[in-house]
Parts: sequence; C-alpha cells; structure tokens
Amino acid sequence: MALSVYAVVLAAGMSARMGSPKQLLPFGSKTVLQRIIDTLLESGLDGIEVVLGHQAEEVRKSLVGRQVDFCLNRNYEKGMFSSLLCGISAIRSLADGALIVLGDQPQIEEKVVRQLVSAFREKQKGILVPVFKGHRGHPALIDLRMYGEEIFQLSGENGIKPLMRGYPENTLELEVEEEWILRDIDTPEVYRSELKKDQERWGSESGPGRPNEL
Repeated sequence: MALSVYAVVLAAGMSARMGSPKQLLPFGSKTVLQRIIDTLLESGLDGIEVVLGHQAEEVRKSLVGRQVDFCLNRNYEKGMFSSLLCGISAIRSLADGALIVLGDQPQIEEKVVRQLVSAFREKQKGILVPVFKGHRGHPALIDLRMYGEEIFQLSGENGIKPLMRGYPENTLELEVEEEWILRDIDTPEVYRSELKKDQERWGSESGPGRPNEL
C-alpha cells in the first residue's frame, strides 16, 4: 500500500508586509489560496489540511466546495511555526508524510508536487526538498513516522530549520527546473511582479489546474 501524503497549507498569517490578506488576493481568475488548493487537489495527495488563523472565516469561505479540511491556529500571531504544529497535529494520525505548503506561493505546480510525492513513496529519503540551481525552496516533504515527534520537541526559535538541516544523510535535495520554488509573495511589489510573470506565462486564464490541461 502506498505511503499516504497530506498537504499542510500554512494560510494563517497576518500578511503584515502586504497590508491585506495574501490568501485572498486575486491571482488570475482565482485567489492566491484557491490557486494553491486547486493545484494540490490535482497532485495525487491523500488529503489537504488548511491551517487558518487571521481572518479565518473569510479564508474558509473562499474555499467552499473544495475537498479540504481545516484546523484553526489560535496562536497564529506567534508565527509560522505555530501554524505548522497545528497542521501536523491534525494529520499525524492519518499521514505517513506531510507536504509543507506555503499559503502565499500560488506559482506552485502539480509537476513538482508529484515529483516529491513519488520520491517519498519510493522511500528514497525521510526529508525531501526541491532545489533550483543549488538553492532550496518550497514545498518540502517530511516523513512523520521518522520525525513527527521531533517536530514537537523543537523550540520554534528557528522554525523547522533544525530538523530540515539536521539529517543530511536522510535528506533528498530534488533538483527541479522550476525557479518558482524559491519565490513567495510578501509585499505589494512582489505580488505585482508575480502577477505579471503569471500572466505572461498563462495569459488571462487561471494558470495551472485549468480543466483542459493535461
């Protein structure tokens, strides 16, 4: 039986540098978060857990009709690590592996997700990270059977980095051709830049995940 992989989508942040919730910004014909979720839904995952926090109800309503589960991080003001713990807590009894997905990376593509999931199910390594020209990016995939307990023992001061950098012998740096793994959306300037790149690549359509795409 194939190893089960759930996505943990970190969508609880306050978007302080953006000035408005990044998850709800338009990106093509969808919102940033809708774009992410629709790509994940087509990527061969066993489940998707969306971590809510800031403006939780608005974010939840934006995903009505999509097959996802939610957990509410009441400590979202403490930062991303608290959201990670919330998401991992929700799926750890269900999933062998957790794909950690940023809630502000709408450029995410099915191809890279499938590459990571396939490598994990082939039992290549316990920590898998996409790499573009020597630089690590997102999303990353973690074997919860090996490292689930350790995640909860971390102080959180440096996020999950001590785990991600602590086991080089059991880490697969998966070389990919997609430079977007290095980019997320933090500021209005970056948002506008990413919108332009997306429109140049996909035109005015909604981008990856359109029904007529193979």
